[in-house]
Amino acid sequence: MDLLALGIYALLGVFTGLMAGLLGIGGGLIVVPALAYLYTLQGTVSAEHLMQVAVGTSLATIILTSIGSIWTHHKKRAVDWYVVRRILGGLVIGSVAGSYLAHYLPSDVLKKLFGTLEILIALQMAFGRQPAPHRQLPALPGMTVAGTGVGALSSIMGMGGGAISTPFFVWCNMPIRNAIATSAAIGLPAAMAGSAAYVVAGWNLAGLPEASLGYVYLPAWLGIGIMSILFARVGAQLTHRLPVNVLKKVFALLLIGLGVKMLLG
Repeated sequence: MDLLALGIYALLGVFTGLMAGLLGIGGGLIVVPALAYLYTLQGTVSAEHLMQVAVGTSLATIILTSIGSIWTHHKKRAVDWYVVRRILGGLVIGSVAGSYLAHYLPSDVLKKLFGTLEILIALQMAFGRQPAPHRQLPALPGMTVAGTGVGALSSIMGMGGGAISTPFFVWCNMPIRNAIATSAAIGLPAAMAGSAAYVVAGWNLAGLPEASLGYVYLPAWLGIGIMSILFARVGAQLTHRLPVNVLKKVFALLLIGLGVKMLLG
């Protein structure tokens, strides 16, 4: 493992932690294309499994990232734990299902799917309409369906799901800071369930790096995860000080650029 790669993993961890704490997202929208590019340069992973390893590793880092972010948001009393409990069942089911779906998708198809979803999420973040004032979160069946969708997409894209759940919560008239904090909280169980499925799906598969557990590449996981724990708390504190809506639009522009790059290969 060269020092340049370790340095890049650490920088990705800083960014991942800040985004997890600040916007309630796991950072996978940045980490996945960055890892795919780095793995290609290094020749670490075969082309056949490139995206699966990038997504699986990214998802596993969110287990570590979420810890610092959740704790800081919880101390601010911003996490709606009642909503977390209601969405949890569907979230776990969707996370496991999404991981196994990604296992069977060709890497090129997964890359194009990732790029398309990344652009759609960016557009929603930047230009999403204001919700109708009467709209509220759905009852338990609706929350289960929503959780299944969030979990599946988070596993396919290697993120905590906040890029999907935060707009959903806001669409249902949850205050933006509570939506961010609650999305950060549901990122942990989504990441745990999805990562476990990626480990099992890729276990003993030919063409994977030696230092890996299934589709999770351990050097990248540790490099990104350790730094993300530290900076997630910083991001969570900034959520309560900075104009989050402005930051969301800047981040959305970055996502559009990365999504286009993924589509163009």
